[in-house]
Amino acid sequence: MPSAPIASPTTIAVPDALAKDVLLDVVLDVVRADPLCAETPARFLTAPITPAPSVYVRSNFALPSLDATHTIDIGGAVRSPFAMSLPELAALPQRHVTVTMECAGNGRIGMDPVPTGEPWRFGAVSTTTWSGVSLRTLLERAGLAPDVVEILGFGADAGPRDDADGEVRFARSLPLADAMHPDTIVATHMAGAPLSVDHGAPIRLIVPGWYGMASVKWLARLEAITTPFAGYFQRQRYVYEVDGTVEPVRRARVKSMITSPLDGGSCPRTVTVQGWAWSGAGAIARVELAVNEAPVWIEAALGTPASAYAWMPFEAELMLPDAATVTLWSRATDTAGNTQPAQIQWNRFGYGNNGIRGVVVAVSG
Repeated sequence: MPSAPIASPTTIAVPDALAKDVLLDVVLDVVRADPLCAETPARFLTAPITPAPSVYVRSNFALPSLDATHTIDIGGAVRSPFAMSLPELAALPQRHVTVTMECAGNGRIGMDPVPTGEPWRFGAVSTTTWSGVSLRTLLERAGLAPDVVEILGFGADAGPRDDADGEVRFARSLPLADAMHPDTIVATHMAGAPLSVDHGAPIRLIVPGWYGMASVKWLARLEAITTPFAGYFQRQRYVYEVDGTVEPVRRARVKSMITSPLDGGSCPRTVTVQGWAWSGAGAIARVELAVNEAPVWIEAALGTPASAYAWMPFEAELMLPDAATVTLWSRATDTAGNTQPAQIQWNRFGYGNNGIRGVVVAVSG
């Protein structure tokens, strides 16, 4: 089994200056304070739906200043470009999607050596319900040209980067088929409430099955394009760079995590191990558990996910060996045939770490 370096998290209550719309009594695992990047604490990852104030936050730049007068422009290779306001969005048919979303850098600190980037542990993943309008509705109204290949989303956030000239604006593109999927939405609400500023208020994209960078926050413009996008966050960041080859990060890799017992906690010798598994390539077909270095994998029972885009619950009752501590492992396989690897291929920026990970627990009784 692989062994990943596990550092103790720094759990910090969000101070007034950073709290914004986050409740002050909620504790996040803050990775960076400004702009805020914060993980969902392990104790909040045991629920099928993550408590709204504890949904992980990822920001690349300072938060843009937007208000209720904000509009999004829809243009590019279309017949009828237009701008849409928040009231106009609210008047359109609303769609609700419950999605497990993961930051592409989640688990970066488990790589050896640790790549550059935010030192995410394993809590940059959450499940919640987003509400808004199908992106397809807006694109159909605009009327796409027949040679459109991607839809490009621009955020209102921008800032300097060490390896780029001037300010860089956040922008990511989607293949046309993904953009036209009815559950890819232009969202205005999370967990039944208007988006908070940290989660992209007043408008953001939500792209089920993709890593979080595709769900562009503070959405300002949608542009239909006829050639693949080659911007900074498509070709220089959010890419798998290995031995000089570069590939954009896209769909979430198959992954699992044990949520009970908690890593660093204790449990009796007879224990029910529980957790979640997810994949952007297909539904979860199987989850297996192992103890210590034993070569035997035990298949867990699968439950019912909250939606087609939400993590799959699993559990299995295990009899642990008579030892002071044990390591529990989980690995998932999806319906596309992808299985979590024992170790992933290291990449320069530390994206897509879906290697199987052990939790260490003390055995009591």
